Amino acid sequence: MSTKAIREFDAKQLVSYWLNRSPTPIACKSESSLSAAQVAQVEWDPVSKTLNPPIKPGQGLPDWVFSSKLVGKPDQLIKRRGKAGLLCLNKGWEETAAWIEARAGKPVTVESTTGTLNTFIIEPFCPHPAETEFYVCINSVREGDWILFTHEGGVDVGDVDAKALKLLIPVGEEFPTREALISKLLAQVPAAKQDVLADFLIRLYGVYVDLHFAYLEINPLVVLDSVDGKPAEIQYLDMAAKLDQTADFLCGPKWAVARDQSTAVASGSGPIKADRGPPMVWPAPFGRDLTKEEAYIQKLDASTGASLKLTVLNQEGRVWTMVAGGGASVVYSDAIAAAGFAHELANYGEYSGAPTEGQTYEYAKTIIDLITRGEPHPQGKVLIIGGGAANFSDVAATFKGIIRALKQYKEGLIRHKVSIWVRRAGPNYQEGLKAMRLCGESIGVPMKVYGPESPITAIVPMALGIDRPASAATRNVTPITSAPASPGAEKSGAAATGGSDPVGAIKANGSREQPNDQIVRFQTEETPGSRPWFRPFDETTRSFVFGLQPRAIQGMLDFDFSCGRQKPSVAAMIYPFGGHHIQKFYWGTKETLLPVYTSVAEAIKKHPDVDVVVNFSSSRSVYASTLDILTFPQIKAIGIIAEGVPERHARELLHLAVKKGVIIIGPATVGGIKPGCFRIGNTGGMMDNLIACKLYRPGSVGYVSKSGGMSNELNNILSYTTNGVYEGVAIGGDRYPGTSFIDHLLRYEADPECKLLLLLGEVGGTEEYRVIEAVKQGIIKKPIVAWAIGTCAKMFTSEVQFGHAGSMANSDIETADAKNRAMRAAGFIVPDTFEDLPETLKATYEKLVSAGAITPKAEIEPPQIPMDYQWASKLGLIRKPAAFISTISDERGQELMYAGMRISDVFKEELGIGGVISLLWFKRRLPAFACKFIEMVLQLTADHGPAVSGAMNTIITARAGKDLISSLVAGLLTIGDRFGGALDGAAAEFSRGLNSGLTPREFVDSMRKANRLIPGIGHKIKSKTNPDLRVSLVVDFVKKNFPNHKTLDFALAVEDVTTQKANTLILNVDGAIAASFCDLLSGSGAFTEEEAAEYLKSGTLNGLFVLGRSIGFIGHYLDQRLLKQPLYRHPADDIFINMQERVVFQPGAGSA
Repeated sequence: MSTKAIREFDAKQLVSYWLNRSPTPIACKSESSLSAAQVAQVEWDPVSKTLNPPIKPGQGLPDWVFSSKLVGKPDQLIKRRGKAGLLCLNKGWEETAAWIEARAGKPVTVESTTGTLNTFIIEPFCPHPAETEFYVCINSVREGDWILFTHEGGVDVGDVDAKALKLLIPVGEEFPTREALISKLLAQVPAAKQDVLADFLIRLYGVYVDLHFAYLEINPLVVLDSVDGKPAEIQYLDMAAKLDQTADFLCGPKWAVARDQSTAVASGSGPIKADRGPPMVWPAPFGRDLTKEEAYIQKLDASTGASLKLTVLNQEGRVWTMVAGGGASVVYSDAIAAAGFAHELANYGEYSGAPTEGQTYEYAKTIIDLITRGEPHPQGKVLIIGGGAANFSDVAATFKGIIRALKQYKEGLIRHKVSIWVRRAGPNYQEGLKAMRLCGESIGVPMKVYGPESPITAIVPMALGIDRPASAATRNVTPITSAPASPGAEKSGAAATGGSDPVGAIKANGSREQPNDQIVRFQTEETPGSRPWFRPFDETTRSFVFGLQPRAIQGMLDFDFSCGRQKPSVAAMIYPFGGHHIQKFYWGTKETLLPVYTSVAEAIKKHPDVDVVVNFSSSRSVYASTLDILTFPQIKAIGIIAEGVPERHARELLHLAVKKGVIIIGPATVGGIKPGCFRIGNTGGMMDNLIACKLYRPGSVGYVSKSGGMSNELNNILSYTTNGVYEGVAIGGDRYPGTSFIDHLLRYEADPECKLLLLLGEVGGTEEYRVIEAVKQGIIKKPIVAWAIGTCAKMFTSEVQFGHAGSMANSDIETADAKNRAMRAAGFIVPDTFEDLPETLKATYEKLVSAGAITPKAEIEPPQIPMDYQWASKLGLIRKPAAFISTISDERGQELMYAGMRISDVFKEELGIGGVISLLWFKRRLPAFACKFIEMVLQLTADHGPAVSGAMNTIITARAGKDLISSLVAGLLTIGDRFGGALDGAAAEFSRGLNSGLTPREFVDSMRKANRLIPGIGHKIKSKTNPDLRVSLVVDFVKKNFPNHKTLDFALAVEDVTTQKANTLILNVDGAIAASFCDLLSGSGAFTEEEAAEYLKSGTLNGLFVLGRSIGFIGHYLDQRLLKQPLYRHPADDIFINMQERVVFQPGAGSA
């Protein structure tokens, strides 16, 4: 999410509604003289080919539309509509309607961009003299908010930057006085209108800040002359605006209420929305209508903390991409464009921020569906599934979603002759690439798979079938395996703690190893270590981690251990939402304890040696938590990891940090790394990548980039082209990072240990020019290699928002090409393409070595870092028998599974509760008649009145004030042989009788001779002449629906025998259910004889009784609570107490 343009219709509604409601920075003199906004919107429906609402009286448009002269114009972020002939002025509603209808749904070219007109705005025509037109614009930059004003507004306003008067409102500073505002901006305005305009500007700025605008332009702003002593009236005719989309959690309700056409009317009908009014609409740039697929991914992106982007550039293109990482996605697009295939590039997109398997599946499915549409291309198509080295995303997990989508579209991929090229690195990449390779083989689609042995874009020339440059050559990057520490490392404090005996082992002194001996404890220093300003991190740096982030903390500690640090870099965690406690982490093979505090103040008090905070707060809470951290002078550096921090908040934090002398890295960053010293959070990825990139010891190159994923690629490149990284920082991809390129490059320049500088810039913003000025002025003298990514932007015919919020050029100097030219002209070492960067770095490094500026050191091996059990298990390196086995359900994937059936399919096929029981109890899908019978059993056994023992126990427990669970359990505990147990017994006996070959009479005689009652036979009330209707229901259903019912027939024949003795010895409902259930198991065809016998023996029938009767017990509990029945005490006269026979103990009796 980022700053996005909104429609003029929405902008006018926001300003009109909030102008007199938003807080003002200073007091106003008078009431607002702004006339109430009258705006209406109509949209073209391409399906029905009509306008919605129709421009006709009584069809949904306000009444003033049909009683005023009107202005009609497209509302699609089109600049200079007047010059393009896209204004209908001073016409009645019929003429305006005709003008709109003639253009709606039609393509039109504005300058060099062609798009379809589909949204229009209608408002009253405002006749006015030219001298009443003014121009005002408020624009946000890193330093603050600029207000631009000129007294000569209108369509011929000209070069605003050159002619407008300007006033900067610096971040964190007071708004100027009224007098200063008038003198700075309104000096050329007639005196009669200065006060009115001053009040308007004050209120407008209040709205701008309150609603998190990032840009707001009104041209012309009309100020009509005062009439009859009334103040001059203000009207705004044209308006353009951008909002900070990341501020939706703050301003969403405010945006919505202003857009609600029925705000003043309470409505009790219609769908319930999150806010009072419709959510903000974010239109696509003119010339690129948002496709259904783009809208779907945009909605998916807004509903997740991950990042999902998709822009369809050319539906007929042959080259499609699915790239992980904001920076990496731009690099791949650059490489495709540089190879001459920009006209074939079908899409731009990226996924990052650890999306779930389900989210990745939806993203991949959307792209693959687009690839496989239409007629096959004669040359086939190419799908590039690329990405850098992930920092924390599990590559194998995200690939699972992609693999699902590939398998689903197997036939389409083959039909369209799609070849797939994969390059990825990061956590668990080996398993991910292996799974992708196997997927390609199984679906029969050509697929080539590469890992970090290939440069990030090496697959591009291979996929496009062009010559492979030397820079795309693969290399051996087998990670340094965990090995014994080198002699140098063994002397370090960290390595010395690495080995330990198992608990219980006998030590050399004869004592046993105790659990407490495995805990390593570290002393807290009284003050933080002293470091020069240019070196905020070293081997003694200690930090707090804000938020419960055990995985990131363990990664930081493992890195510390591999570097040979004496102490862990993390001193404690801060988590305001939990109580004080201790958490254990590994330190080598031993463990250490880290405290968790609920406040920064408490943590600061206990750890005076800490001067860094790694803040993992969410985008919603990071502003408040960072403000809190900045109140403590002890803290000198803060890493802000969260993405989606509102730009106004980010600016306030960075300016406050500058005042306090605090370095902020982020927001929207993975952090940074000082090899051999300190690592912020997940920077650098897993330990195998950190070791492979030699980040456990310092090199000579200091780099700075925006992208976290690309910083990992730089770590990789520098490890094989130079002696490695000295320090690397990813400042974050937002428009206002806490520190910029120049801040870190000046540190590297001042640090004598850093010999070579590397800058990876990108399209958008002007921060690279500050570095260019520093080089030109001789402030930066060290050699600096640089490249700006995003050179592909010039190939796109419409505006494209790249992965990072700040990656969009708003002027020519912000393009990547302009930056690369300017850096080369200033003396930077700039390669021809990003693919040439490794060779450029290698040549520059070797030149410095030859000159003696860098002296390479002998390589050392880091101390051994044991692999975590969970990770080793995930990689398939170890095995262990499971403590539990479950075969009925699985919730680990995208959706819950019942016996292999997706929960969505359970509902889609309307299995019902009987079907769910068949899946969870019998692990198979039973026929419909069987599922219906199970549901019938539950209904029949749900209750049998309040007098039975189970119901009575439930009622008594409920009346004792116990909760529902306790009352239910009290009733269930009575179920056994005497109550409810007849089901299992009846099933066993009727099955035995049938299978034994006895006649029903012989079976009855055998039970009598054995002095045993026949379970399922007999009833206290019902008889042959007064039958139990429940039994009739069961018998009728079974005879109509079961393929065979031998056991039930046998039970009914037994009833014929027993009722000859007594009319009440009928087949009761327990017996009918039991006999029928035996027929279900034996006659449904779903079970073998052994399985049927096993299910009967396991108490399945009793389970049905328990499940059904629970319904009744809960009903009795609720009944008693609603009746508010008091504690039950049984009447004494209903209890026979016999105290006549008593045993009296005589002291000494029985003694010899």
